[in-house]
Amino acid sequence: MTSAERLALFDLDHTLLPFDSDHLWADFLARTGRAGDPELARQRNDELLRRYDEGTLSAEEAADFMLGLLRLGTPAELARWQHDYMEQVILPGILPVARGLVAHHQDHGDLCAIVTSTNAFVTQPIADVLGVPNLIATVPERDAQGRYTGRIQGTPSFQAGKVLRVRAWLRSLGLQLEDFEESWFYSDSMNDLPLLEVVSHPVATNPSPALRELAAGRGWQILDLFADIQS
Repeated sequence: MTSAERLALFDLDHTLLPFDSDHLWADFLARTGRAGDPELARQRNDELLRRYDEGTLSAEEAADFMLGLLRLGTPAELARWQHDYMEQVILPGILPVARGLVAHHQDHGDLCAIVTSTNAFVTQPIADVLGVPNLIATVPERDAQGRYTGRIQGTPSFQAGKVLRVRAWLRSLGLQLEDFEESWFYSDSMNDLPLLEVVSHPVATNPSPALRELAAGRGWQILDLFADIQS
């Protein structure tokens, strides 16, 4: 049980990060020769990102490729690759303005969580670096030996699944979304419309053109967190 009266939820890719961590993980594996034919892997990766941005990509299709990448190495190999990826790609992209947004809510005693469709293998180290102890991410399934199967475990944290996962997490704390006097969700994507619509303060953050237009029409806050680096 928590005594927090406010809830702050953050999407990750293009919201707290100025890029897509899932896409860059696949790109990292491809260009370092760990994902088969580098050119074919990068083409497939780019196609999935395009379809995600268009809203035409299902969680299952994304898992076939993205979670399939976790089958390429042993747990020890994946840990080494993950360390290199964090050092070379992620850490340079975590900007003070994103840390400041998270800290603003934490300083107010808000209950905070990152809610992302990207799988937990990729995103748990990022959440740790950002200092957010609660991560709601798509869970990659493991077999009895601890190796990844390439399948999703449970409900993917994607589109309406994000609402289901957030509500389940809150129930585990003895809470409901409606218990909070105020709630925020920061996101860049139309894929997150279901969760944006159930919080009291939806914030279109570095929004896609479609979300920017919708947010403006509904009078939602629009936050261009990375405006300085995008200009």
